[in-house]
Parts: sequence; C-alpha cells; structure tokens
Amino acid sequence: MKKSQISVFVFSLLFSNLVAQINVEGHVLFKNKPVENVTIFLNNTTTGTITNSSGEFSLDIKKGFYQLIISHIGFKTIKYDLNTSTYTKPIVFYLTEDEFVLDEVVIDGTRKNDNRQYNLSVFIREFIGTSEFSKLSTILNPEVLIFDYDAQKNSLTVKASELLHIKNEALGYGIYYDLVHFSVIEKYTKYVGYSYFKELKGGKNKQRKWRKNRLIAYNGSPVHFFKSVLKNTAKKEGFIINQFIRKENKERPSQQEITKSRKILTSSNVKINFSRKIDTPINATDSALTVLRKLKLPKYIDYLYKQDIASTNIISTENNTTYLQFKDNLRIVYLNEKEEEGYILRNVFSKPREALPQASNIIPLAEKSIIYPSGILGNPIKNVLYEGYWSYEKFAHSLPLDYEPIK
Repeated sequence: MKKSQISVFVFSLLFSNLVAQINVEGHVLFKNKPVENVTIFLNNTTTGTITNSSGEFSLDIKKGFYQLIISHIGFKTIKYDLNTSTYTKPIVFYLTEDEFVLDEVVIDGTRKNDNRQYNLSVFIREFIGTSEFSKLSTILNPEVLIFDYDAQKNSLTVKASELLHIKNEALGYGIYYDLVHFSVIEKYTKYVGYSYFKELKGGKNKQRKWRKNRLIAYNGSPVHFFKSVLKNTAKKEGFIINQFIRKENKERPSQQEITKSRKILTSSNVKINFSRKIDTPINATDSALTVLRKLKLPKYIDYLYKQDIASTNIISTENNTTYLQFKDNLRIVYLNEKEEEGYILRNVFSKPREALPQASNIIPLAEKSIIYPSGILGNPIKNVLYEGYWSYEKFAHSLPLDYEPIK
C-alpha cells in the first residue's frame, strides 16, 4: 500500500455564518487563584487572546458553535464546546496540573539521547511535510518535543511539554499548536491537535505572495472538497469523484511466507548471492530469495468501477445533519492543479514524469462521518484515512477555518 497518513487536525466546528457578534467572557483559576497569560482561542481560527493579571479574558466572536481551547504550560489543556445560543457570562475554568509535564521534568535527560536528531527529522517530515510550502515552515521551539521510539512495534510517538510555535513563511502565519497526539506506526501517520493562527507582518509584496499561496493551499484541499460537496458544486469547482474497490494482490507472498523466507536466509551458513538470476528454484535458499524478491509488488490492487459520480451519491442526510457515506473507497481527482515535483519524486525509486492532476484516496474506517459546514469531518482520526496528494500535503498547508478564499 502506498504511504498513507491520517492527516488529522481537531478543527473548530463553525455552524453559523451569521454576522451578529457576541462577547464571551471568562475567568481561569488554579486552586481558586487567578492565572495570568493563559492562552485562550477558538480552535483552528485566528481568534484568540490571553488572560490578564486577574485571570480574565474577553472575546468578540460571531454567533455559532465553537471549540474554545484553554492552554497553559504545566497544565492540562481544556477543550470547551461553546454554543453562543446557550452561553451565559462568565465562564469559569479550573486548571489542573499535567502529570505528563511533571514526569518529564524528572526524565528530561531522555530528550538528549543519540536518536533525538533523527526522531526530530522524522517528526518534521511527517508533521510539517516535505512540500515546497513545508520548506518555508519552521518549528521555533523543538526542544519541547519528547520522543518515544518502540523498536519492537516500529513506532514513534511524540508529545510536547508546551505549545509548539510554528512559523509558516509560505502562508504568512505564526501558529501555536497544542499537540494532543502524534504517532508513526510503520507507514501510517496520525496526529491531532489544536491550532491558533496569527497573521505575520509583512510588506505589500509579502502580503501579495501570502494571498496567492493561501489560495493554492485551499484549492483542492479536503476542506475545499467537502464544502463543495455540501453545496453540490464539486464538479464545477474541479473535482472528479471516482469509486474503487481494493483487493489483496495474490501475486505478493503472504506475511507467513515472508517470515519463513527471512529465517531461511538468516540461518544459512552459505554466502548468498542476492543478485543472481533464478529461473527455477532448486533449493530452500532459492525459494526464499524468489519469495523476497516479490516484496516489491503492491500488497493491494485497486479496481476502479465507477467514474465521475455525483457528489450527492456519497452523502446522506439525517435530522438536518449531512454525513459522508459511501460504499468501498473514493478517489478524488482535482483537475485545476497538478502535482508538484516533490510529490512525484517522494519515494526512493521514483522517476521523473509528467505532472498529473492531484489525486487522493478516501478510505473509510467507519460507516459514516459528519460533514460540518466548515468543511471538516467529525472525528476524522477514527473515521477516514487519506492517501495520495492529501497525504502529501501536511501541516504546512493548513489554513484557519475562518479563511475566506479570494478568487
């Protein structure tokens, strides 16, 4: 299977486009005492503030439903579902100490092990990405990252003792990111977190470049696609929806055959010529080599059986809620932008070729997923798997949900 990723953010759920605003006020306390400089923000937006010396905060926001995030170093992050229609002033939040951070003070030496630099490079590759936009994105405080590599499971998990500070000079944002979960298990990457975007300052030329790059990042993205599905304008906006079924490749050896062949070769006392030609295996070593040479074959084969289907065929509606719901798997082709060179050459054995329209797969992990008006899916880390171009475009392509594309 191709390298996949659940490129996941826990976005704010913006249910309303009403212009009317409401003032949200609150207090943040620890052991009944006010806490200053606590970061307060609406998840994955540009709206946020910090508490004053009295632990108070105030936000003017549009009416709607949001995830309000309360984050402070040394304390557990609070996620509060804020519905402005039922809001009453003020909201009081009580902080609790984060045991994870307390533990890390004791075992701080684990941050400085020999593998730290390598683990950091893996984290940057799998979280920030390797695209052209990724090259202009920097984690300003990597020292807060804690790595845990499990050799037996071939897995890497990462935690952060405080908010990550990310500078994205491609899109013109400074981002505070509360890392909730990050893991790489074999070839699958999952990450979840809360984002607070702040506009970078820049002259007219930079602002012009950022506007252009933000539109590039938005076009063809999952948010763009799901918004177009809700409006029934997917094809008009450049998306082609295809349906495919995935089956195991019977030509590829099973895991049992692979394990057995590896044991034969490692236990052999004879020097093995791995590159020699084998027409017909005459012994156990030949058979083992023949099996392992088939590892280059894909585990699965995809069979396309429906092309250019209507977006209404992949959704269902229940109690005024729209769900992503379909049979088998989807391949989404975005015709208005082509692949960048880094995507074409992303694998070790990749060869240069002509750039094609961007294609991504949606592999369902649940029967259905809510599609919110903001263009995001409910509980995406458990509900879907993205492959292809959406897997390639990682956090460096992230935009706040209050971003409005200007054509």
